[in-house]
Amino acid sequence: MNLLEKLDLELIWFDSLGAKSACIAITSSIGKIIIDPGAAEMQPSYPLPIEEKFKLRAKALSKIENACRQAKIIIITHYHYDHHVLPDDPDIRSGREFYLCGKLLILKNPNIYINESQWNRARLFLTKILQLVNDDLNKYLTSPEVQEFEDPVEKLSIALSKDFKNYQARREELLRKGKKWFIRLKQLWSRSKWIIDGIKLSDNSHITWGDNKTFSFGNVEVRILEPWFHGIEYDRTGWVIPIIIRKSNYTIFYSSDLMGPQIEDYAEFIIKLRPDIVILDGPPTYLYPYMLSKANLERAVSNVKLIINQARPKLLIYDHHLLRDCKWRRRVEEVFIEVKKSDVSLLTAAEYLGDKPLIDKLCSNSFTTS
Repeated sequence: MNLLEKLDLELIWFDSLGAKSACIAITSSIGKIIIDPGAAEMQPSYPLPIEEKFKLRAKALSKIENACRQAKIIIITHYHYDHHVLPDDPDIRSGREFYLCGKLLILKNPNIYINESQWNRARLFLTKILQLVNDDLNKYLTSPEVQEFEDPVEKLSIALSKDFKNYQARREELLRKGKKWFIRLKQLWSRSKWIIDGIKLSDNSHITWGDNKTFSFGNVEVRILEPWFHGIEYDRTGWVIPIIIRKSNYTIFYSSDLMGPQIEDYAEFIIKLRPDIVILDGPPTYLYPYMLSKANLERAVSNVKLIINQARPKLLIYDHHLLRDCKWRRRVEEVFIEVKKSDVSLLTAAEYLGDKPLIDKLCSNSFTTS
């Protein structure tokens, strides 16, 4: 029996299977826990006809929906549509059975450390969830509870002390612009109506925010971290809440969307955690070099190498954004070289499930690391 089977941890769907997703499940003594039950079709550059992309998304959601129907707890780390699905989505049979029926929904806090797009998506999502029980989100709006918000970049001591050489001037410019963006977001958080925590949907179903909380579900402990950037410092895509799972004296780290990780302090946290299993979204190499710079790709590669070399997890699932690009193996070749020098098992979700990543099948000129 391999480690994931021993822990009853399932890789439900990931990008290596052909639709955008990073959905996992772990079974506790009180029921199944699902993390990020969403799926989106692949981007225009992905080498498949659009009809096939939609079919794969529907296939992904069918598998995710079957898992959610059995779940007692659903966790959503942020409000991108490859991490959650609206309850009236035509590719699911019943939003009520998907999200309700005795479930605890643990969500990324929709009021703080969230960008404008996800602020709006969170409110749409919660509006539709409440409609399932003939309720109205407006009943749960309140005045902001906090007016001052700490700048999370100021805590990134390793990243801020790093010398980026030729990229340093550009990096400092981006940090200045990012600071202004953060200040504008603070105005949104401090002046707009908040959604209260702890909405009761039924006698045995309710919603709570997960940020910086720890939950015990029978024999499984779930520690949800404070919001981390979805990429680099002040990344415009916002924040996510990574998750640490502990079961049977094993530790699992689920990254959500760190895009690498690209931030050195996040890599150092993972190293100090020394998890047995790391489920890690790799850098979005399909955006290189226009929306992913050479410097930030190098950061992501360097950080994964450090995790492999110093944390030495037993298993590293390396997937999500990375598996959207024909050249992904070439872009992160140094990671595979590092793995060969270690005893770490690095696999995509498809490879763990006994198949070849779909992108490798589709790209006749796929690069290998041999």
